[in-house]
Formats: sequence, C-alpha cells, structure tokens
Amino acid sequence: MSAPHPYIPNTDEDRRALLRAIGANSAEELFADIPAEFRIEGLNLPPALSEQDLVRELSELAAGNRVPGQDRVACFLGGGAYRHFIPSVVSHVVGRSEFYTAYTPYQPEISQGTLQTMFEFQSMVCELTGMDVANAGMYDGASALAEACLMACNVTGRGRIALLSTVNPDHAAVVRTYASGRGLDVDVFAPGEAVLTSEHACLAVQRPNFFGYLEDAAVCQRAAHGAGALFVVSADPISLGLFKPPGEYGADIVVGEGQSLGWPVNFGGPWLGLFACRQEFVRQMPGRIVGRTKDLDGRTGYVLTLQTREQHIRRERATSNICTSQQLVALAATVYLAAMGKHGLRRVAELCYHKAHYAAERIAALEGYSLPLAGVFFKEFVVRCPRPPADINRGLLARRIIGGLDVSNRVENGLLLCVTEANTREEIDRLVEALAEAGR
Repeated sequence: MSAPHPYIPNTDEDRRALLRAIGANSAEELFADIPAEFRIEGLNLPPALSEQDLVRELSELAAGNRVPGQDRVACFLGGGAYRHFIPSVVSHVVGRSEFYTAYTPYQPEISQGTLQTMFEFQSMVCELTGMDVANAGMYDGASALAEACLMACNVTGRGRIALLSTVNPDHAAVVRTYASGRGLDVDVFAPGEAVLTSEHACLAVQRPNFFGYLEDAAVCQRAAHGAGALFVVSADPISLGLFKPPGEYGADIVVGEGQSLGWPVNFGGPWLGLFACRQEFVRQMPGRIVGRTKDLDGRTGYVLTLQTREQHIRRERATSNICTSQQLVALAATVYLAAMGKHGLRRVAELCYHKAHYAAERIAALEGYSLPLAGVFFKEFVVRCPRPPADINRGLLARRIIGGLDVSNRVENGLLLCVTEANTREEIDRLVEALAEAGR
C-alpha cells in the first residue's frame, strides 16, 4: 500500500480502518467531545518550499539569533542552566558516528566504546564527589534529586523527605511530584532550622544553593545523621573544582546537574543527572552501573554490572524505571573533564568565583543596589534592585545584555545574577554601567 504523501504515515484506508476499529465514522466524530473553542481549524501554513529554499529561509532566521560571545551580547542568566566554555574536542568526539549509533548498552558485543565511556564517566563522578560509586547517569539534576530522596526512603524504610527552602524551586517541585506518587510527605525547612524526626528519611540540600551561596554543610550533616536520616547533597560539579567534595563532609548520596560539563544550554535539554552514593547503598541505587572485567581470553571488556530497572528485574523489586542514561550528554561530560583535567577544572572554578565577586563588589557600590544575602557564594549572587527586576532586565536587554533571574518572589526586588569564566571583564563592566543606568 503506497501513501500519496510519503511523509504522512497513515493512508486514507489506514484512517478508515482505525476509525472502524474504535466505532467512529469520521475524524470529526472522534473529536466531538473537544469543545469547539479549543479546536484548531487549519494551521494556516504558507506554501511548501523546496529543500534549497527552506534551508535559505531557516538560515536567515538563525542569523537573527543573539549568540552570547559572538555578537557582543553578554549573558548573566543562571538559576540552574549555565554557560561555560566548551573545548572544541567535545563536539569532535560526541559527533563521531560510533557514539551516535552504538547507543544502547544492552548488547556489549557491539557497544564496547559506549560502555567504556560510561565506566570512565562513573569513575570521574566518583572523583569529583568523593563518593564510592556512581551510576551511568540520570535524566537531569532535578530527577536525580528526586530519585535520591526516594532511594533514601527505600534505604531507611521511612516516609518523610526533608528539603531546605534554598533548593532550586523547580527541583523541589519535581521531588514533590515523585513523592506524591509514592504517598510520601515532603517537609521544607529554612537553613539552620531543620528539625528532623525519626520519620524523616533524608535531608536534601543544594550546595551552592539556588541563590548561589554555600549552606553550612556541617550543620546540615548533623541535622540529618542526628535523626538517623541520610544526608543528600545536590552539588554544582564546577564548584567541586574549588570546594571540598560532599563525600568529605558526610554526604550519603550526591546528585547534580551535569549540563555545565561540556554541554550547551540548548533551550533546556537534553541534560544529564549525576548520581553517586556510598558503597553500602549501591543495591538501592537507581539506573545502571557499568563494570570492567575480562573475557575467557583475558581481554578487557565492559558490561552492565548492576541494572535495577523494572525492564530488567521484577517490577516490585525495581528501584527505578529510568529508561535512558542520557549517554551522549554523559560522553560530552567525560570528554570535557578529561580535556580540562584536575587543574583545568580548578582554574574554571576559580575564574567563576573571582569574576562573580568582582561583579558583586562593583554592583553593591552602585546607588540603590545592595547584596541582601550574607555568606560565601560561588558564581551566582542576589542583588536587591532599586526598581522591579523585570524593569531592570528590560533596560539591560536594550543594551544587548541578558540580565539575571527575577527572584523577587523570594527576595524583595531580588535579581539573581550569574557570572562564569565565559564572561569577560569588559562584559562585567558593561553590566555595571547598564545597571546604574537602568536603576535611575
């Protein structure tokens, strides 16, 4: 049966057969229950173009994009997605067809390269976090945090989750969504005020937190372990090039968003979740773990050592239903970390820290601006503005500067700014001048 339009999968006869099977006489009858005001009457599309004309039109549209660093647009937006320099070797490696096509690691005989990179990725995550074992990746940082909280409930047999109020609100919302499906309760505490009981499975903190500042790790660790709960830390992996890894201050599970390790912002995804824990909890870890072994001929080989997904074992014993490891993104992170090395990653973290503090010091000196939060911050900080942040950001955009995240719902007239190694001193000085103008 040939279709009149090769890119439309269902022929007229296919559609008639489908309608007969469900007892409808027409597509209109099928959608009759949808109120008329919510129906789309035609898409009003322009005439079809040839491939050559379409490429030309898309190229013209793409030329209108503002690309930070290429057309002098400065970007200071963070809040969970970060712009860092990406060495060219990353795209050269992840663009190889071997890694694009040998994706599924269920067939070791044809995907040894993929499995090896997963093994190296796990090893690097363990080194970064100071933990015993890491899995081969999660969907993103938000779902990794949620999975960590569910894992803590499985380990402890308890049904309450504790979060600090300074956790990224989007990540906290994902935790609540995961918890609701399991009938678990979520309690939120202000920093320094977490009072856990014998019903709490864990205390989850973000470090640096949503506002860019470092929580007191010792206080959080004591609050969790004092109640017999697990200490869960969501860490910015770039910050671990400079600050003590969570494994050294008592974390039981460490998660994070790996996007900043060699992956562009990409309008929100796909991203990469990091997940590591202590050896004693490995049987409760979600996802999959790749191990290194030898075959009968003594040759090194890589295999899936642990996979506790419902697709592989009995559903009632599964610890997760995660369906992918975001492996291509994990490969980018692996290449990034290998290219940067220990000293390179530390240098990136130092540049973020010092550039952010230079920017904060200059902005705090402006009339009407102040830094409302106290403590040590990394690459993000909150500025209290003399006018609503939305107005400030409009003024910045007019001067070809992408401003910060409006957090005035959490801090009065609060603007969350992010400065990374990708920002030049000239860009920071432009930001300061533009803020002075926009604040008048």
